[in-house]
Amino acid sequence: MPAKFDLNDSSVVVIIGSGAGGGTLANELARRGIPVVVLEAGKRIEMTEFKNDEVWAFSHYTWFDSRTTSGSWSVAKTSPDLPVWTCKLVGGTTVHWGACALRFQEHEFKPRTRYGEISGASLLDWPVDLKEMEPYYDRAENRMGVTGTHGIPRLPVSNHGKVLFAGAKKLGYTQFETTNMAINPVPRDGRASCQQTGFCVQGCTFGAKWSTLYVDIPQAEATGKAEIRSESQALRIEHDASGKVTGVVYVDSTGKQQRQKARIVAVACNSIESPRLLLNSESSKFPQGLANSSGQVGKNYMRHTTGAVFAVFDKPVHMYRGTAQSGIVMDEARLDTKRGFVGGYQMELLPQGLPSFAQNIIPGGWGRDRAWVVDRYANVAGLWVIGEDMPRETNRITLHPDKKDQFGMPIPNIHVDDHPNDVAMRTHGYERGSALYDSIGAKRVVKVPPYPSTHNMGTNRMSTNPRDGVVNSYGQSHDIKNLFVSDGSQFVSSGGENPTLTIVALTLRQAEYIAAQMSKHEI
Repeated sequence: MPAKFDLNDSSVVVIIGSGAGGGTLANELARRGIPVVVLEAGKRIEMTEFKNDEVWAFSHYTWFDSRTTSGSWSVAKTSPDLPVWTCKLVGGTTVHWGACALRFQEHEFKPRTRYGEISGASLLDWPVDLKEMEPYYDRAENRMGVTGTHGIPRLPVSNHGKVLFAGAKKLGYTQFETTNMAINPVPRDGRASCQQTGFCVQGCTFGAKWSTLYVDIPQAEATGKAEIRSESQALRIEHDASGKVTGVVYVDSTGKQQRQKARIVAVACNSIESPRLLLNSESSKFPQGLANSSGQVGKNYMRHTTGAVFAVFDKPVHMYRGTAQSGIVMDEARLDTKRGFVGGYQMELLPQGLPSFAQNIIPGGWGRDRAWVVDRYANVAGLWVIGEDMPRETNRITLHPDKKDQFGMPIPNIHVDDHPNDVAMRTHGYERGSALYDSIGAKRVVKVPPYPSTHNMGTNRMSTNPRDGVVNSYGQSHDIKNLFVSDGSQFVSSGGENPTLTIVALTLRQAEYIAAQMSKHEI
């Protein structure tokens, strides 16, 4: 049965957020007998409530709280009121994600060493490497059921994937396959197998796709050691005279302000809300914000270098059928500076439902040009360029000086300027993606600018030296021993891979560390 903890129970670990980091951490700690309270700002819906309707899903899942935007990035012009896209519900963005589960490459953990000094970038090596992370990647893949790993078969290729692979082969690429995905190809772990309906990002109605909503959170609750409080918006983290965190002030589902005491606090709110919460928790002892003696909280925001390429063919493709993102070309993910940039990128299938496709395919107003493409929706194929973008101190999350949310707290501003390396990589991705489709007879190719960011990383990064970051290799604050960061904001670099598998792997490692430190009474 789910637990119920008293607000004055200072023995609990309070986890703020229930997505890939927070939901996983809650499960891992609760199964070790450690009491956990999860504060989730969003509502709790059940898998049975999902609908194969992208308009419904967008309106029910999205974090719509006010944010502002600045900088020269294209998203500031095309989507200034929704510059980043994350979910606000129990399970977080694991309800929506496409389930691509890829490991970082060795060089992506050591970008400062491997790339050298790059003007305008704040490159830093991770305090962990691939070898150290491999056992945690293994555990993450097993628990999430990642296809193509540990004897789990790959999903079947869709017609959309066959089009991608045909173009890849024509260009001489060799590293293309159905993606490593956290989606059951066969019944596994008490969950059904993929039914190939194509509505993966609307919430998997079969539960084949891994999500903390219906995997980790129910498992945590079943231990009797975890309580999930939905519609509970964290406002600030409190501390005592020594600087040790003591609890979290939040607004509950009735609109009443509450204070939950804590032995440990873990922040897992995503790369926008996590630094915002730390900055909003400033005090006379921590005038720059909590855990921010380095001044690095909010800095080095990353969101992947992205762009989409769609192609119209003379025959039907039906990109909306089959597992949504189960096709990838990885040849360009290598480190090869001869292309004019460091880092690399993937080309992943990007199917879109008709409402999104019609709205986004050609930026600007309606007209014959857009109508011509939309009219041929059944004959369209699409891919997404997703690559490593450069961390920059000036790409950052700050508190708005004037605007506040419904609870009176300053809202976040997201500032981004593309680094020249990002621009060069995106241009190369557009060229290769277009060539891929042209090679197999595309009648027309359309290049679409970046969408609102969904892979949000950095802003509370790891570092060996406290002056360079916010947390150590376990996500533990350099400044405050019983404060942790448990989401993608601890990333040092973005890599060229979808971030969720790495978030889960880091969280498994962090859970071990927290449990060991608690048993030694170190925290």
